[in-house]
Amino acid sequence: MNIKTYSRLFTLIQVIIFSSLFAQEGEHPKPNPLKIGAEAPDFKLPGVDGKEYTLSDFSEKEALVIIFSCNHCPTAQAYEDRIIQLTEDYKGKSVQVVVISPNAPNAVALGELGYSDLGDSFKDMQTRAKEKNYNFPYLYDGETQEASLKYGPIATPHAFLFNKERKLSYVGRLDGSEKPGSANAEDLRSAINAVLANKKVSNPITKTFGCSVKWAWKNEWKKKLDENWAQQEVTLNEISPEGIKQLIKNDTDKLRLINVWATWCGPCVMEFPEFVDIHRMYMERDFEFISISADKPEKKEKVLAKLERMEAATQNYLFSLEDKYQLIEAIDENWQGALPYTILVEPGGKILYSQQGTINPYEIKKKIVESKYIGRYY
Repeated sequence: MNIKTYSRLFTLIQVIIFSSLFAQEGEHPKPNPLKIGAEAPDFKLPGVDGKEYTLSDFSEKEALVIIFSCNHCPTAQAYEDRIIQLTEDYKGKSVQVVVISPNAPNAVALGELGYSDLGDSFKDMQTRAKEKNYNFPYLYDGETQEASLKYGPIATPHAFLFNKERKLSYVGRLDGSEKPGSANAEDLRSAINAVLANKKVSNPITKTFGCSVKWAWKNEWKKKLDENWAQQEVTLNEISPEGIKQLIKNDTDKLRLINVWATWCGPCVMEFPEFVDIHRMYMERDFEFISISADKPEKKEKVLAKLERMEAATQNYLFSLEDKYQLIEAIDENWQGALPYTILVEPGGKILYSQQGTINPYEIKKKIVESKYIGRYY
């Protein structure tokens, strides 16, 4: 174990002890944004590009913009392209834009991911940065949240602008309109222009709107949700070929994910928890997950027991006939019959996605969240 690893481990232990002490006392830190004129706190954080960054890495720039944002928040996603454009517009003007994710991944509940295909882990940050071709350093503070506690962001996104002396000159929103295409970070741009002109920012403090920062001690909420889901009733009903055809027609206003599986199918059972997670992510949106077991009808008790162990409080069906070819024809004429089989069906019956064999969870989440029936924004 090298010195860097020891140092990070030691810091993590400190944060765990720190959070534990507050939990014992029934209290938690209450981070507040830095005051105007305060010095920029130093940090040492890993970037998605494999480099490690400190405050001094940006010392040559006249202005430093630090934006606390994340992957999963719909508001953060709504401002994503604006941050990319801001970085592009000021890249030749001695301005550095840095984005820090403050969220502790273990404090983000599945139900909070309903507008995203990704969580806030470092790996997920790397995926998002690559997909969107980020042109700014994207740093991870979710492990210790040490830097975030010093800066005190309230929501994502939350912008902090520092002048050449690294004194805070502006803190707050990028602009006042969340809807993509309706604004272009006017408040932050105005502040940057004032700093570059060595002028005082006319409106140095603005309120910011977005998802609250997921501090590590907020995982109590996630635990309560997990406990609630574990207690929900799991049901299993039989379904005929005609019933399946009606499911495929999808005469609803919801995007419908259907998985055909069996208890004797190893890959089916291994991937099934992914579908439970997907259900929990999007269940509050215009979305529903349905499972159909290809087990024999007399195996109903065994199928139900397996579903209960997997906490699958979803719409679950057992094919009512022995003839599995009728199941195949009822589901999809393009299905060759191998399990598992998964389809994503739009309202009206159009199959948006189909997969024979195990799914790629990220691929299917992306299909869901980018569907016109779901979407990434409010």
